[in-house]
Amino acid sequence: MFAFLQDLLQLLVLIVRVLLELTTVLVQSMLPRKLKDISGEIVLITGTGHGIGRELALQYAAWGSTVVCVDIDEKNNMDTVQEAQRLNRGAVHSFSCDVSKREQVLALAKRVKTEVGSVSVLVNNVGIMPTHPLPQQSAEEIQRVFDVNVFSQFWTIQAFLDQMKERRNGHIISLSSIAGVVGLSNLVPYCATKFAVRGMMEALHEELREGPYKDLIRVTTIFPYMTNTGLCKYPKVKFPTILGLLDPKEVAKRIIEAHRSNCLEVTIPSSLMYINNWTRLLPSSCGIMLKDYIDSGVESDLN
Repeated sequence: MFAFLQDLLQLLVLIVRVLLELTTVLVQSMLPRKLKDISGEIVLITGTGHGIGRELALQYAAWGSTVVCVDIDEKNNMDTVQEAQRLNRGAVHSFSCDVSKREQVLALAKRVKTEVGSVSVLVNNVGIMPTHPLPQQSAEEIQRVFDVNVFSQFWTIQAFLDQMKERRNGHIISLSSIAGVVGLSNLVPYCATKFAVRGMMEALHEELREGPYKDLIRVTTIFPYMTNTGLCKYPKVKFPTILGLLDPKEVAKRIIEAHRSNCLEVTIPSSLMYINNWTRLLPSSCGIMLKDYIDSGVESDLN
């Protein structure tokens, strides 16, 4: 009986703590957010040759961060670096690396530490997106999309997390996708990689939260809607005024805001996370009805 009362008391304490946390979050949502200073941070971004990665490099440089641009495409990467350098704010560096190759990433980490310094912010942005039905996806395509979208993030986190631990300060930001929140046609391998990123980051957060680096090393997972970077070759949008393709500049701005706010998970636009969470409480048939109503995604690039 005594053990039962102890368990009941712990449950009541938990309920009170949850209610207090809900109240705190509600009050904080009504107040201006406190954004941390990112000037002077050493920010390494993958996939900076174009799209969201390029915009992130430019905006982090504008904030006065030291930016390390990493891309397999040396020419486009150098274009990004030169454009960022013209801002005359933070220092900007270019490194060529195939981040899907673990050995190259480990070598990159040593070079960056020697030539620039210990990385304090890692932004895993690089990604590819083959868009056709699963039966028409080759084994090579499926392997490559996992190498680039998932394994590269394991390799970069393993390579740069130790540098953050040495600094006792760090932030890891990984781009998943709205395709890591809901499944979409013509994107079966891509969705699988983006769901994997979500699971990886949630588990990594738990490891850090339960260890000695709690509150010292943060993680943020970003779930952008379709963005106008050229990755979505044939987008299907039923409501373009509400859910049209996003501007990479705006996406980069929201990512940096999430970083500075220490957000754990953010969809862009933010409403999509709430809509998904609420819909998951309903019968699956209701969720399917909502998806059919929105009717957005990508068409096959083989048509």
